[in-house]
Amino acid sequence: MNIQRFHAPTSREALAKARLVFGEGTLILFNRPTENGVEVVATAEDSLAALDRGESPMGSPKASQLRPTPQPSYQEVASKVEDDAAQLAMSTLSFQDYVRERMLRKRHESAQSQTSAQAPTIVQERPRAAFVPKIQVDTDTAAPKAIATRKPAVPSVQAATGMPQGIVDELHAMKDLIEDRFNTLAWLGQARQNPIQSNLMLKLIRAGFSPTLARTILERMPEEMDAAQSVRWVMDVLERNLKTDAEGTPLQEEGGTFALIGATGVGKTTTAAKLAGLCARTHGAGSVGLITLDSYRVGAQEQLRAYGKMLGVVAHLAHDRAALQDLLGLLSNKKMVLIDTTGLAPRDPRKREMMDLLDLPNVKRLLVLNAGGHGDTLDDVVSAFKSASAQQVIFSKIDEAVKLGPAIDAAIRHQLILRGVTTGQRVPEDWEAASASKLVRASMRTSGNSAFDPKIGDLGFFFNQSTGSTSTKGLLDA
Repeated sequence: MNIQRFHAPTSREALAKARLVFGEGTLILFNRPTENGVEVVATAEDSLAALDRGESPMGSPKASQLRPTPQPSYQEVASKVEDDAAQLAMSTLSFQDYVRERMLRKRHESAQSQTSAQAPTIVQERPRAAFVPKIQVDTDTAAPKAIATRKPAVPSVQAATGMPQGIVDELHAMKDLIEDRFNTLAWLGQARQNPIQSNLMLKLIRAGFSPTLARTILERMPEEMDAAQSVRWVMDVLERNLKTDAEGTPLQEEGGTFALIGATGVGKTTTAAKLAGLCARTHGAGSVGLITLDSYRVGAQEQLRAYGKMLGVVAHLAHDRAALQDLLGLLSNKKMVLIDTTGLAPRDPRKREMMDLLDLPNVKRLLVLNAGGHGDTLDDVVSAFKSASAQQVIFSKIDEAVKLGPAIDAAIRHQLILRGVTTGQRVPEDWEAASASKLVRASMRTSGNSAFDPKIGDLGFFFNQSTGSTSTKGLLDA
């Protein structure tokens, strides 16, 4: 029996070599991957037929005298290999399914042997949900429409008693993936039907707003609006949800004891000097007290003292909690007392010690955020320094920010109260009251081409549900 091995970089080329030798009656006996490609073991069909008849295909005189069959060219053979390659591929997939099924069966039998209790059903289909309104929008600008969406019938995963944790985790991951894909497809289909919504999403993403917030807003947008009305509606929603002290008392008029906290290099010392200057301008230099806790950074004390000397205010240094309490008692008659703290990274182990140091009666915390920071960085800082009560924040370095979207986005999603913004290094001139409308308009005026801006075809990558980001459910006042 004539059996030969053929080696080639791909299965298609190996099959073509076999056909060149055995012709149309080529029979593939075995194939396997090798280090250099694929190995195919083949023979001719007439060899097996001769064995069935009890004959020797190579030893028969008549067979040697038969007229040889014309062999096809390599190009003709290559065109006929497609079916064989597909069949081999299907066989490989079938074998993989067979192995996977055996492994799952063995795990299941092992779990059953470990417990005598009957395992409940792992996967249970939910009944198909009817069309229900997802969010009821309440706005002052237009009569809202609820966006009807069908919730996908995704299998629910229930952990069985004694079931290996690895299988349970895989089932949960599969469930989350299915929900992700259903939500993505639903949004993309809606965006194709509504190009205004798709263009607004692109505009918000380019302005630096997170896909989570942009998607939450646009899902609530009334459908009957034209392009101009839609832009105004989105900006109005952003303005209403950016909380400021516009209707309250400015910081320098409110007075009290404020500790400026935040990451390194965001401008806490300069901001403290500006607030001290504003208060001194209105109530006199004697109405202001300055304290610094920054004993790490070189020149930090000298910087604050230089600002204080310029304003006619003495800057004090507190090394520990006892010294801070003594200074606060000494300055209790001041209109405003400002505490400049050490800039620390969100994951710096000293951060907890500093936050405990500021845990004193009547000490309010002002979080200083760099308005030009990346969205993920701002999220990390807010999560690390956010207090249990309503967190007050100041946007610094507005003049250096290319995009204001990330800072506004973080303030909205974390429900921060914006108390003011700094626009430069001049003390105290470069300070402005917080204006939601002005900031939102500035954020939407982002122009120019950037390598970081997505194109319209990239929007599909932004629509997956984010499991780790701060949720906007219940936070957005649309």
